[in-house]
Amino acid sequence: MSTTEAEIGRARRRKEDARLITGRTQWTDNIQLPGMLHVAFLRSPMAHARITRVDVSAAKSQPGVVAVFSGQDFGDEQGSLPCAWPVTEDIVIPDHPPMATSTVRYVGEAVACVIATDRYKAADALDAIEIDYEPLPAVLDMNEALAEGATPVHEGGNKSFTWKFGTGDADAAFRDAPVIIERTYVQQRLIPSAMEPRAVVAQSDGDSFIVHSATQIPHILRVMLAATTGIPEHKIRVIAPDVGGGFGSKLQVTAEEVLTLLIAKRLGRAVKWTESRSEGNLTVHHGRDQIQRISLAASADGVLRGVKVDLLADMGAYLMLVTPGIPLLGAFMYTGVYKMDAYDFTCTGVFTTKMPTDAYRGAGRPEATYAIERAMDELAHEIGVDPLEIRRRNWIKHEEFPYATAGGLTYDSGNYEAATDRAMALFGYDKLRAEQADRRDRNDPVQLGIGVSTYTEMCGLAPSRVLGSLRYAAGGWEHATIRMLPTGKVEVVTGTSPHGQGHETAWSQIVADSLGVPFEDVAVIHGDTASSPRGMDTYGSRSLVVGGIAVLQACEKVKENAKQVAAHLLECAPEDLEFTDGAFRVRGTEAAKTIQEIALATFAAHDLPEGFEPQLDAGSTFDPEAFSFPHGTHLCAIEVDTETGESKIRSYVAVDDIGNVINPLIVEGQVHGGIAQGIAQALYEEAVYDADGNLLTTTMADYLIPSAADLPDFTTARTVTPATSNPLGVKGVGEAGTIASTPAVVNALVDALSPYGIRDVAMPCTPERVWRAIQGGTS
Repeated sequence: MSTTEAEIGRARRRKEDARLITGRTQWTDNIQLPGMLHVAFLRSPMAHARITRVDVSAAKSQPGVVAVFSGQDFGDEQGSLPCAWPVTEDIVIPDHPPMATSTVRYVGEAVACVIATDRYKAADALDAIEIDYEPLPAVLDMNEALAEGATPVHEGGNKSFTWKFGTGDADAAFRDAPVIIERTYVQQRLIPSAMEPRAVVAQSDGDSFIVHSATQIPHILRVMLAATTGIPEHKIRVIAPDVGGGFGSKLQVTAEEVLTLLIAKRLGRAVKWTESRSEGNLTVHHGRDQIQRISLAASADGVLRGVKVDLLADMGAYLMLVTPGIPLLGAFMYTGVYKMDAYDFTCTGVFTTKMPTDAYRGAGRPEATYAIERAMDELAHEIGVDPLEIRRRNWIKHEEFPYATAGGLTYDSGNYEAATDRAMALFGYDKLRAEQADRRDRNDPVQLGIGVSTYTEMCGLAPSRVLGSLRYAAGGWEHATIRMLPTGKVEVVTGTSPHGQGHETAWSQIVADSLGVPFEDVAVIHGDTASSPRGMDTYGSRSLVVGGIAVLQACEKVKENAKQVAAHLLECAPEDLEFTDGAFRVRGTEAAKTIQEIALATFAAHDLPEGFEPQLDAGSTFDPEAFSFPHGTHLCAIEVDTETGESKIRSYVAVDDIGNVINPLIVEGQVHGGIAQGIAQALYEEAVYDADGNLLTTTMADYLIPSAADLPDFTTARTVTPATSNPLGVKGVGEAGTIASTPAVVNALVDALSPYGIRDVAMPCTPERVWRAIQGGTS
C-alpha cells in the first residue's frame, strides 16, 4: 500500500512557468549568434498577378545590405512547400514555391528578400526593390470560383478535390421524413494569433545546418526541410526552443523556414527572420472558412433519422501541410453525440486567391460541432421542445457505450446525461428559463438567451493505420525514452513538443507515480531533434493520450530492467518482488532496494546479473488502436440589448469529461483558453478581404481579439468516464473548449432574438449585425 501522495490528479503548479513568466528562457527571437544577418521579405501587394519584371539592383547598394534575392534566384533549389495529406487520388496539388517566381496568388506572398546586418536595414531596403505586375482577377467567393468561366487560380482550375463519405441509406432516411431541417452556416475565416510571432534562425555548422524555429513540429519540420531543399536529413538539426503558443498556426512548414535555411546555406552565415504582427496576419495560415449546408431528417417527435452535409472548404491559394485534411477531420463528427440511421457527407476543396487555410485549434471539429449543434436547436424550435429535451431524445445513452456511430467511429466511453445534469445544476437552468419567460412577457429591451452545446470530439490524432486509410503521409505514433541517472534522478526524452501545454509538469507527474521518484527529481527534454530524435510532435490533442502513454510504457520497461538487478542484489527470483513506493521488496520480508539504489548499482556495474547490460534506460513507441473521445455540455446565458445590438455573456458553465485527469490546474487553463477562442469566433474575430483580395484586418486594431476584460467568468467542472483506449484512461483537453463554446454562444444569442423571428446571425455576431437583424435587415 502506497504511503506517498499520488502525483496523478494533483494540482501541481507548472514547473516550467518559473522561467517562462520571468522571460528567463530561450525564445527563437532571443537567439543571437556571431555575425548573424537578418532577412526581410518583400510581399506581393496583389492578390493575383503575373510578375513581369524584378529589379533588385538598387536594394543591393542600401546601407547594411549583404544580399538581395528574388524567386528566380532560388529557382528549383527552393522546391515546393509540402502537402502531406492528398485526400483523394485525383486531388489537384499545385506547385507551391516558397518565393513566387512568375505568378502571385495572394496578398502577402513572398516575392523577394533582403539580407542585411540588422532587421531594420533589411526592412528599409525593401523599398528599393522594383517589381512590375500584370494584374489578374481576384478569386474570393467559393461558389463563384466553382462556376463555369471563373478565373482559374491554377491551370488545373479552382477545384482541388471532392471527398465523399457515408453510412446507411441517407436518401431513404430523408424520404417522407415528417420533419426536415435545412440550414446553411458560414464558418468565417480566422487568423491565429499566438503570443509569440513566428521566428526562424538558421545557421551552417560545417556541412550541416541548425534551424531554430518557433514551431509545434520540429521532427516533421526536419523531414520536410530535407524533402523540400534536398539537404540530407541527417545534416539538418531542428530545435524548437520554448514556444509561445501555436493553436495550429505553428503546425506548418513555412516559406520563411525554407528560405531562411537556403539563405544560410548560400551565404554561410547565420540568418534570422522574425515576423511582425501585421506580417503574421497576412501570412500565417488562416483557419476555418467553410460554407456548411446541413440537413436533418427526423420523426414528428424529433428523433433523428439522418444527416446530410455538403461542405465547401476554402483552401486558399495553395495546399499547405495538412490543408485538405482539415475539413475531413470534421467529417466524422457531424453526427455529434447523436444516434441516427444514415449519414452522408461531401466536401469540396476550393482554391481562392487568399492566404491558405490549415489547422487552427480544433481543426475541423469545431466547425462540425457548430453545424450539428445549431441545427439541433433548429430542430427543437421546429417541433416546439426545449433544446435540451431534443438532445436527450437523440443522444447515445451511457449504457450504450461502446457505440458505433453513423459517422463511422466507435465511441468507447461517455456519459452525456451526467455531464448535462451537472451543467444544468451549476447553471441554474430552470431559474434562467423562468427569468427569460418573464422578460419576454414584459417585452424587456434586454432579452435573455440560453444556449446549449453538447459536444464530443475525436482526438489523440494517432492510429497510424487509420491515418494511412485517409491517405495521410505519416503515422501517428509517439515515442519517449526514460533515462535513469546514476544519482537516481530521471530524464524523460519526449517526442511531443510543447508550446504552452505544460508537458514538463504532466510528464513529471506520470513518471513520479510510475517509478516512485520525487516529482522534483524528473527533468523533461524536448524540442530538439538531436537530443530527442524520434517523435511526431504536438497537435490534435494527442500529446497526453499518445505521448503521455509512451512515457508510461517506457517507465514500465525501466522497472522491468531494474527488477532484474534488484532480484540479483536481493538474491531472490524476480517474481518474488513487488514494486511499491519506488522500491522493490521481497514479498513477506523487509528486504528492499529503492530504484535509486538500483540505478547507482547499475552505473557502478560491480555486481550485475550475468549478461545484463549496465543500463536501465528504455524507450517506447505508442501507436494507439483508436482515437479518444472527450465530451461535455456547455451552457451560456447571454443578454442582448435589442435597442443597440450589444450582447453580453452573463454566465457560462462548462462541464467536460476528459477521462482521468493528470493535473487539474493544467486542465483548467486549457479549458479557459479554449472557451475564450470559441467565444472569440462567435462574437469578435473575422478575417476580412476587400473585392480586390486585400486583407483589411492586418493589425490588432482591425482584427478584434477579446481581452480578459471582454470575457465572463467561467464556471467549470468535470465528470469522469475513463477512456478504454489507453492505460491511463485519459482523453484530450486542448481543443475541447474551442469546439464546444462557439455553438453555445450563438445558440444563446439566437435564442434571445427568437421572439423577433430571427433564426440565425452570421458570425461574428457583432452589435451591428445583431441590430440589423432586429431591424429586419440582413444579418
